[in-house]
Amino acid sequence: MPFNDLSLDPRLLRSVQHLGFVKPTEIQHEAIPAVMVGRDLIVSSQTGSGKTLAYLLPMMQRLLKSRPLSKRDARALILAPTRELAKQVYAQLRLFVSNTPLTSALIVGGENFNDQEKLLKRQPNIIVATPGRFVDHLEHKSVFINGLEMLILDEADRMLDLGFMPQLTVINKAADHRLRQTLLFSATLDHAEVDELALALLKNPHRVAVGSSHQQHQDISQQFYLADHLTHKEALLQHFLQQSDIKQLIIFTATREDAQRLALLCEQLGRSAVGLSGKLTQSSRNAVMQAFATGKHQVLVTTDLASRGLDLLQVSHVINFDLPKHAEEYVHRIGRTGRAGAKGQAISLVGPKDVPALTRIEAFLRQPTDFSVVEGLAAKFDGKLKTAAETPIAKAGKKTAPGKTKAKTTKPVQKAKAQFFEGGDDGLAPVRRKQK
Repeated sequence: MPFNDLSLDPRLLRSVQHLGFVKPTEIQHEAIPAVMVGRDLIVSSQTGSGKTLAYLLPMMQRLLKSRPLSKRDARALILAPTRELAKQVYAQLRLFVSNTPLTSALIVGGENFNDQEKLLKRQPNIIVATPGRFVDHLEHKSVFINGLEMLILDEADRMLDLGFMPQLTVINKAADHRLRQTLLFSATLDHAEVDELALALLKNPHRVAVGSSHQQHQDISQQFYLADHLTHKEALLQHFLQQSDIKQLIIFTATREDAQRLALLCEQLGRSAVGLSGKLTQSSRNAVMQAFATGKHQVLVTTDLASRGLDLLQVSHVINFDLPKHAEEYVHRIGRTGRAGAKGQAISLVGPKDVPALTRIEAFLRQPTDFSVVEGLAAKFDGKLKTAAETPIAKAGKKTAPGKTKAKTTKPVQKAKAQFFEGGDDGLAPVRRKQK
């Protein structure tokens, strides 16, 4: 079914054609008609499946074809767990808003609150926001959502992992009326808190599951390499940086310090690199992402800040220098490559500290891991952690004949002589303390 058969507004169809989309993806084919008839929706899909368009198009269709419930209130609210994902969604939204009378605003943390307040006083129809900052404006009465028509939660599982449940509850109560339509998108539906959230927010939702999260991504080849220690990981990284087929590369690390250190290492090896972490200010983070997105840098070294929502079509390789703590995050990390039908390569380095994370990833993907080896850089580490029973004892006792017990020899214990030393004065009385 082409987009023309979805009964979309001509202005939306022109934008879709301008972006070069001809046929909807599987998730768009399933979700758009259900949303357009007014149903609440709970969706699970693989990363890179086109879910952003799956809710933007029917949302815009409703706002263009129906009268607002309130002239003062925002008509649609899109919530995202991170600033980077919110900005990615807002960038796509602007492409569709540009040729319509609808207005939009981006409200995220780390930016000037007063400037955002002035922006909200213009009463935008659509708001893309992070939950924490939006609730701040809600409590400050900068914005009202009593007449909200659509509430959309993107990456709901990630929002719950980041502890946004109280903010989502506040937003739900502020816009709790029977005419509100709610859409919930999650990487996985096997999440107890996601079910609890859906039960609280949605009314008789239509469920769509396209490409389960543990299913192998057809366009991404995955390889795992064992490493003995940090120096061994760096040697493997240097080997992979020499590959000639790298267009753009994202390296994921566990710490902010490693993000900056490995970016410097890549620079020394001749790759233009930049580091991204939560330690940077919001303006610096924006500048880093803009520079990478426009191709000024070939390598981006980052923590999990860039694991979700970023649609960068030139990323051909992803390297997990450290494995993530949460198995779902692994799927989102490698999903930064192999997008829009392009082929991608995901490489993961597994050291002794990464074994627990690898076990969780294997359980989540429901498949064992096969390790590859780089010639000349093979690891002594076999990928298994030794248990206490397997650890050799430094000094083993001598064996005694059966039926005989070894006589215990005890040395006489010498009592330590009481020794005293002068201490400081406490009030008027001198203190004499016994030495331990």
